[in-house]
Amino acid sequence: MIIIDGSQGEGGGQIVRTALAMSALTQKPITITNIRKGRCVSGLKAEHLACITALGELCDAGVEGAVLGSETVIFTPKHPVKARTLSLDIGTAGSITLLLQALLPVCIRVHPKVRIKVKGGTDVKWSQPVDYFREILLPVLEQYASITLTVEQRGYFPTGGGSVDLLMKPHEGVMPPISITDRGKLIQLKGVSHASSMLEKNTVAERQARSAMATLSSLNVPIDIRTEYCPSTCPGSGITLWAVYENADEKQCRIGADSLGEKGKSAEAVGKEAAERLLNEIAYGAPIDEYLADNLIPFLAFVGGAIKVSKISNHTHTNIAVVEQFLGKLFSIQGSTISSTPVLSAAIPSSAPESDSQSDVAR
Repeated sequence: MIIIDGSQGEGGGQIVRTALAMSALTQKPITITNIRKGRCVSGLKAEHLACITALGELCDAGVEGAVLGSETVIFTPKHPVKARTLSLDIGTAGSITLLLQALLPVCIRVHPKVRIKVKGGTDVKWSQPVDYFREILLPVLEQYASITLTVEQRGYFPTGGGSVDLLMKPHEGVMPPISITDRGKLIQLKGVSHASSMLEKNTVAERQARSAMATLSSLNVPIDIRTEYCPSTCPGSGITLWAVYENADEKQCRIGADSLGEKGKSAEAVGKEAAERLLNEIAYGAPIDEYLADNLIPFLAFVGGAIKVSKISNHTHTNIAVVEQFLGKLFSIQGSTISSTPVLSAAIPSSAPESDSQSDVAR
């Protein structure tokens, strides 16, 4: 039994998600204590419960303590992860992308496919927006799987109501290492500026986009920011931007930044904020932004390789520490480059045969 202290490092929720994913993959039982200790409201939130439920379904885990507010969870996998379809409802504006972030390292190793349908928040605070997830994170993983992400409806704070459908079909054969240490020349800036259809008459999406474009114009490269309006259960808006580089595979070399609308914050301020964040990331000169680095740690553990990042955050250090509790010392850091030796394949049991069942889970 591996004991994980959920109060260590930063990102208490991240510790829970990463530890659960690693437990499901390695088939090593865990106890997580002091979950989100010291936060205004400690213990498990709705999105953490959905994560426990989903990963528990994938490996038939025995679970104790999976209730709202619980500060201790025991998770005991009983079988290797298996292919299936899961339908999850977080039940709040809890982040869909944080839930999927925990499931990706598991799903990318499950043959022939896994399908995850999730309801909750697509664009909410303290998590990556769904456009960042789709346009910056997933392209790096496309060398390992065919991935389709459909955003059926956006969900904003406080009511959520967003809906996402993720289908992953892992490729057969050896998984190549991740090697992203040089970004080459900046060739284009892209983005998505979105808003609830309730805000269309105020041209919120267009104003966010125009403000971002004005802030980024000094870079003297083509800028393409798409605008969209969508039905939602409450008003909301946001913008995600990314820089595309002349890398050997441009899909694997994108730097992202984003900003969300909120009460009292003008559309122009939202667009400018996202653009300034992107400019700051670009100025570091690295091909991987601070937030993408955090997401890639479990994959680096499995396949090995190296990434050069703009900033190694405390969240990234915490993620490394959690992964190494399961797999041993794998990572090294030199300057802003994180490298890893690949874990032995024997440490990750093969996935079980595909299940014909579909699980519908509501929270």
